[in-house]
Amino acid sequence: MSGHSKWATTKHKKAGIDAKRSKLFAKLIKNIEVAARTGGGDVNGNPTLFDAVQRAKKSSVPIDNINRAVKRGAGLEAGGVEYQGITYEGYAAGGVAVLVECLTDNKNRSAMEVRTAMTRNGGSMADPGSVAYMFSRKGVVVVPAAGTSEDAVMEAVLDAGAEEVRDLGDTFEVVSEPTDLVAVRTALQDAGIDYDSAEAAFVPSVQVELDADAAGKVFRLIDALEDCDDVQNVYANYDVSDEVMELLDA
Repeated sequence: MSGHSKWATTKHKKAGIDAKRSKLFAKLIKNIEVAARTGGGDVNGNPTLFDAVQRAKKSSVPIDNINRAVKRGAGLEAGGVEYQGITYEGYAAGGVAVLVECLTDNKNRSAMEVRTAMTRNGGSMADPGSVAYMFSRKGVVVVPAAGTSEDAVMEAVLDAGAEEVRDLGDTFEVVSEPTDLVAVRTALQDAGIDYDSAEAAFVPSVQVELDADAAGKVFRLIDALEDCDDVQNVYANYDVSDEVMELLDA
């Protein structure tokens, strides 16, 4: 889930943590399979696969599961599935624009799951193109704030093509063109700065400021969408202040 507020790094206690962890593992494994099928199974020669594997490792996916996913995707082991990428568009409370990225082997199932999650949680589907223009595809590297500083991150990535470093509280978000993602990630590694994830993502060009009521509705919708098996990523152009987040946390 990606929006521009400190919600992105806020941990909320919820029931069903194990179930969510299992769903996360499945999504990360699916991502690895698709990356290996698209660019080959050599992690060092396939930057997208490298980042997918790193993200899975940082999420504690067992290494055996990761290795089998790479082999399935590369066609070296039976059981691989042909996944198709589909993006759905919609609106949440407060006029917030939502992009939903799916990887699926059944387009009808994905469409039904996304539509159901939308309508049951105060959202609505939108026509193709009516929301996407408010987002740009960017390279996004998330760096944990502990143990480093914004200045150190900025200095490391300045000559690697980074456009912006955003302070999100617990993390820094380094934004670049997708073509500069590998260079930015490599620059951080060379500077000895750890990162949580590096991937191409949709970044909103305009943001909608939300009050506590609307923010709660938007977060519930995003949770419902992320709970869908075929949904890989959810992007939304909301902005929530620290004061509103404190109200919601309370």
